[in-house]
Amino acid sequence: MAKPIRTVLIYLGLSLVALTMLLPFLWMVLASLKPLREVEMLNPLPTEWHPENYRKVFEQIPFARYYFNSVFISAWITFLQCLTSCMAAFAFARLNWKGRDGVFRLYLATLMIPGVVTMIPNYTLMVKLHILDSYTGLIVPASFSAFGTFLLRQFMLTIPPALDEAAEIDGAGRWQVFWDVIMPLARPGIITLGIFTFMGTYGSFFWPLILIKSEHLRTLPIGMLFFDTNYGRQTNLIMAASVMNIIPLIILFVTSQKFLVKGIQLGAVKG
Repeated sequence: MAKPIRTVLIYLGLSLVALTMLLPFLWMVLASLKPLREVEMLNPLPTEWHPENYRKVFEQIPFARYYFNSVFISAWITFLQCLTSCMAAFAFARLNWKGRDGVFRLYLATLMIPGVVTMIPNYTLMVKLHILDSYTGLIVPASFSAFGTFLLRQFMLTIPPALDEAAEIDGAGRWQVFWDVIMPLARPGIITLGIFTFMGTYGSFFWPLILIKSEHLRTLPIGMLFFDTNYGRQTNLIMAASVMNIIPLIILFVTSQKFLVKGIQLGAVKG
């Protein structure tokens, strides 16, 4: 009898933790349906329901355009970062060349450099390349990742080397081994990196704020600044825009949770 009680208590505790973590999201949804005067009040439910707040978001800013920019830029960065990280990870995990481990350690050392430190050099580089205020300037600098290379290298180390040897005996070249053997087996790790990259890029704020000047290139985090001005903050509309903003992330996480857990577990097997 003690075991069922213990199980019930564990599930009860986990439910309370989950509810605590859901409270900010629930508050955001309810605040998005309130009139502005009630947002700061303690009452959890609005006395007047205003679903038209969502319509007002589209009326006051080109929300659909900002939405497209965020998804478009995040999708391209995710694709390019996964591709470049796969190639670099293959070189570090499956190929033998002089100085490989030393170069890998130096590559990992870049993870200790804060992004703020490289912000000015990156901006100067964008100026010299004449790609300020463009999709290219937003996408190219974020298309390479030391973390992604490390994650996929750890994952590729778990794949038996005998598979490479068998493919080479059958006449496969390095590119065929990479594309036809390693890439399919590394799919959980690639999906994990893709999820992390998309979620991180989708909410990026500081770099787009510095680089983008044109309204039609703004992303959602930048576009929502319209509701917070010197003339007042439209918190209810900010919450409505935020609810619509996180919908892609929720869908992405729910549909790919299985691959995310598997990729993290398998990638941590071998160092």
